[in-house]
Amino acid sequence: MFVPHVIDGADTESLDGATFPTVDPATREAHADVALGSAADAERAVTAARRAFDEGPWPRMGFTERGAILHRLADLVGEHAEELALADTTDMGKPIDDARGKDVPRTAQNLRFFADHARLAHGDALPMDPDASGSGHHAYTRFPPAGVVAAIAPWNFPLMLESWKIAPALAWGNTVVLKPAEDTPTSATILARLALEAGMPPGVLNVLHGYGPDSAGAALTADPRVDRITFTGESGTGRVISAAAARNLVPVSLELGGKGANLVFDDAELAGAVDWSIKAIFTNAGQVCLAGSRLYVQRGVYDEFVERFAAAAEALVVGDPKRSGTQIGPLASETHFRKVRSYLDGLEHHGGKILTGGGGEGWTVTPTVLVDAPADAPVQREEIFGPVVSVTPFDTEAEAVRAANDTPFGLNAMVFTENLSRAHRVGAALRAGTVWVNCFFVRDLRAPFGGMGDSGVGREGGDFSREFFTEPQAVVMAIRPGDA
Repeated sequence: MFVPHVIDGADTESLDGATFPTVDPATREAHADVALGSAADAERAVTAARRAFDEGPWPRMGFTERGAILHRLADLVGEHAEELALADTTDMGKPIDDARGKDVPRTAQNLRFFADHARLAHGDALPMDPDASGSGHHAYTRFPPAGVVAAIAPWNFPLMLESWKIAPALAWGNTVVLKPAEDTPTSATILARLALEAGMPPGVLNVLHGYGPDSAGAALTADPRVDRITFTGESGTGRVISAAAARNLVPVSLELGGKGANLVFDDAELAGAVDWSIKAIFTNAGQVCLAGSRLYVQRGVYDEFVERFAAAAEALVVGDPKRSGTQIGPLASETHFRKVRSYLDGLEHHGGKILTGGGGEGWTVTPTVLVDAPADAPVQREEIFGPVVSVTPFDTEAEAVRAANDTPFGLNAMVFTENLSRAHRVGAALRAGTVWVNCFFVRDLRAPFGGMGDSGVGREGGDFSREFFTEPQAVVMAIRPGDA
């Protein structure tokens, strides 16, 4: 199978004909050849997007017309759900039930939400006081599209996070060059083909495959014709992209790494806390920036919670991601597998012990629960991005908050308590872009999403996406006095 770029409305090979393999982590064998983009391919993708924005109909359509196309694309995503789900499962080892039942429906939801949000959003009317002569002014706001958007998506939720980026950009009238992660190229090409089928004009959504440094990604982020850059991925890569964007004064939205703290107080409803905490770390084999990988449990319930939690981790079904019922599949690549394994292999040196898990065949790591890890151990400080959680007891609320905030990351946190005052008090004290209380990964697409510190720059979602993907404009009109 060959996975092409989609540029200016057509499947296309790289200009030099270069390709690279994409590997199925379950079989550890290549299953497709992918067009390997170069700087020259990035240049033609941006050229197509620039022309579609400057000369094409997309930014000049009304919100209703654009929204109808995005809704049609959402319909097609539903009709091609199995193909899209299998693409992500084959590319990165995601359990097919999650791809089919969560990621594909959420992709359609993203497209529908932002289509409707753009149509229903309103600006401000700002009447101003007249002067003594009766002359005055009236101000109002507009939100025209920013231009060409470079959208760089990660490999852990390929289709869903691609749609999270392109849906608001397109709904507000921008054109897009989407570069999916090199490990997960297939669903992006399918999505771009479906966009054309839905009626999206050529050049509005382009897909460029390839690597980042010294390749297609670097060329894309350095192109002065790009007006916005949105990136989800590792914090170090975010710094490189931010530096490239700064040279052209291009605004960036960066959703980066995380090391989420999960606080379980002794008044928590334990069954629910265990269930949500399992989801928070082992969903997608822990390959989630929002993962609750630092689990702090108040000492009064520590022993009982850990016993229940370890048993629940051991009960998760590990196996072939293409088989329905599998809950934990392989990690997405050999490189990533070796990274995750290095944290477990280093426990003897840095401290901590494995309570359960730590095994696995191929590129799989079984759900792993660690205890007794020092606060300065790498497993406590660094983003592992795998099915590995460290559990630590605490005594007081203040101690828990200090531990949770003792990190350069600030993407998210969780609090489990039945004390309403404590929930509000602790939630406000946590340095995190999102705080979930007695739940995890529940989203309202109107709410801001993003992180603090090493977890990113900016927020997206609802009006926050509008602010980023548009050029807000103030219009001030003079009002002359009438006849006496």
